[in-house]
Amino acid sequence: MQIYEELVARGLIAQVTNEEEIREMVNNGKAVFYIGFDPTADSLHVGHFMALCLMKRLQMAGNKPIALIGGGTAHIGDPSGRTDMRSMMTKENIEHNCECFKKQMSRFIDFSEGKALMVNNADWLLDLNYVEVLREVGACFSVNKMLTAECYKQRMEKGLSFLEFNYMIMQSYDFYELYQKYGCNMQFGGDDQWSNMLGGTELIRRKLGKDAYAMTITLLLNSEGKKMGKTQKGAVWLDPNKTTPFEFYQYWRNVADADVLKCIRMLTFLPLEEIEKMDAWEGSQLNQAKEILAYELTKLVHGEEEAVKAQESARALFSTGVAADMPTCELAEEDFTDGAIDMISILCKSGLVASRSEGRRAIEQGGVTFGEDKVTDIKAAYSKDTFQGEGIVVKRGKKNFRKVVLK
Repeated sequence: MQIYEELVARGLIAQVTNEEEIREMVNNGKAVFYIGFDPTADSLHVGHFMALCLMKRLQMAGNKPIALIGGGTAHIGDPSGRTDMRSMMTKENIEHNCECFKKQMSRFIDFSEGKALMVNNADWLLDLNYVEVLREVGACFSVNKMLTAECYKQRMEKGLSFLEFNYMIMQSYDFYELYQKYGCNMQFGGDDQWSNMLGGTELIRRKLGKDAYAMTITLLLNSEGKKMGKTQKGAVWLDPNKTTPFEFYQYWRNVADADVLKCIRMLTFLPLEEIEKMDAWEGSQLNQAKEILAYELTKLVHGEEEAVKAQESARALFSTGVAADMPTCELAEEDFTDGAIDMISILCKSGLVASRSEGRRAIEQGGVTFGEDKVTDIKAAYSKDTFQGEGIVVKRGKKNFRKVVLK
């Protein structure tokens, strides 16, 4: 099975502009392709995972990836999937985030001589002449056609700024620039980027008279149709300082039964023959599948040593209720009032809930455990001595744990 057929079998491809030609290019290692990453945070997250894995798969098949860091487009903000305008970022923020992205991507992509490129669209977008862009690029776009794009339609009711309206033109210009500078003949992206990607292929056709191609990746959705990669604390990050390897492992260990085999198929590098045998698994076997998924993805992002540690900690937590690498919350002197701290403050401080009202509801619903005891009183409080030594394990629901210790 060649790489294009494998991508189809894994359920990774959503839409393509010309299937026959794209199949021919990627199967024969002739694709020079790019995927864009807007540096809106200082870490990549699970939402980027599909794209990174796709780049790795295609590079292993002899194709050349270009990771495009959106240092220029981040000054505008992508309206796709948004109902409001993104907050403006400073140049310093954007540059810092770009550096963080480079480091994380190197775990997936081999950037050694000639095998891959990493470029920043700030290098060309920030020096463009406005009137020249209007004349040379703006003339190639129909406003009527742009307004039919899904990313703009959903914003029209609340209001779409002219700043964001230009995002499609800027992304299309990226493809045009990469085609001329690096021979980039293909763009990949999430399925919500389809309109922007078609804008790029059309600009290349109109300006250069050449063919360029686009392919979108299936969005990673759970069985309820919601994007995966979020927890009560927010995004699941690839940076170990923002989401520890143990938390990362636990996220995948706790996916729903209905989602685990799909995630193994789409995200891991296990052979398809091996995955197909798992399709018949049910009951307790699905827990084994979840362990495989969590281990493989943690190994991919954080390395084998961290994956082994996370797996051992998760198993220890399940059997004894305590784990060496369990996420820890440290309580400082100022967290105590008259030598005690209330349960809701512990939940908030540890990140197990986002607000005091959420903490109150969790206790009222019987979902909070302090050590071995279920907490039923919303006014429950604990003295400083309680947290001496090894500390106390606080649990919210069946899957969210924190070890709470004194600083």
